[in-house]
Amino acid sequence: MIVCSCQRISNGDIHAAIDWMRAADPLTLITPGKVYRALGKSPACGGCIRLFVREMRGNPRLRIADVPAELCNLRAAVDE
Repeated sequence: MIVCSCQRISNGDIHAAIDWMRAADPLTLITPGKVYRALGKSPACGGCIRLFVREMRGNPRLRIADVPAELCNLRAAVDE
């Protein structure tokens, strides 16, 4: 499935990039920007970011536990 039509990135591309980054450095913090860079691309319009992040979260090698505690729920803290 195509996730980012501007850059022609598929869900398979996203998962392959995450798997590659996790194999290269098991402790790295994986972000959408790092996935784009690993694929040799950069975001264009940003319309895909929600789907992009949803695909990332669906990867078994990327867990919420990978995010440092101080970075979790930052939006909720700002909204309060």
